[in-house]
Amino acid sequence: MESNEKNKQAWDTGAFEAWIKRFGTPGEAAQKLQTNPQKKIGEIYPYFGEVAGKKMINLLGSNGMKAVALSLLGANVTVVDFSADNEKYAKELAEAAGTQIRYIQSDVFQLPQNELTSEYDVVFMEKGVLHYFLDLQPLFEVVAKLLKPGGRFVLQDFHPVTTKLISSRGTTANIRKHKVTGNYFDDSVVEREVAYSKYSDEDSAKKVYQRYWTLGEVITSIATTGLFIKELRELPNLSSEVFDAGIPKSFIVVAEKL
Repeated sequence: MESNEKNKQAWDTGAFEAWIKRFGTPGEAAQKLQTNPQKKIGEIYPYFGEVAGKKMINLLGSNGMKAVALSLLGANVTVVDFSADNEKYAKELAEAAGTQIRYIQSDVFQLPQNELTSEYDVVFMEKGVLHYFLDLQPLFEVVAKLLKPGGRFVLQDFHPVTTKLISSRGTTANIRKHKVTGNYFDDSVVEREVAYSKYSDEDSAKKVYQRYWTLGEVITSIATTGLFIKELRELPNLSSEVFDAGIPKSFIVVAEKL
């Protein structure tokens, strides 16, 4: 079985129930989202510029939380994700929030040609998505085809120093202990538990295949698609000023289509 098919099957089994356990029902989550949609979007929000009236697309947009928040702020938002469970939660969330999003249930690489029309002001991806791709070049070629000239690509993902090098024990409720055990340049494909598994009641966690990329590989792959890199920002742990001090936890890349 190909890795992307196994990943799709994992995300199509139990994700809807896991999001309910994590965020509440779509109706409950919508009430929280409506009070402060900008907060839910997080650190990447300032990099979008003014969102009202913009045509935006969220690749691997999962349960639609960011997309619905942006829609509440006046953006015209499309989500692309291959999980039927994610689509179900996202659509119910949008309806409960009194707004609309467009959801395309599809593999990013199988988007119909009539979607690749260079009409989007912003393409964005965020937190924990790149490792699902075994080749980044085709992914960023899709990004380039979606963006209009002058359009912006905004990517936030977990920093490879953390994902590739550091293993941790303990939580921020106590002292978290780290060890440098990984190989930054390891390019192997690994099997991991699907991201929503910690919110799932299922005894047997679904497995997915992942490939963890270096920062250099990410930046080079974006640049070689003809996108002009405007900014690379590396971020610490923003949830605490004490725990994980000095360790890069995520990064944000902003690129534009000339």
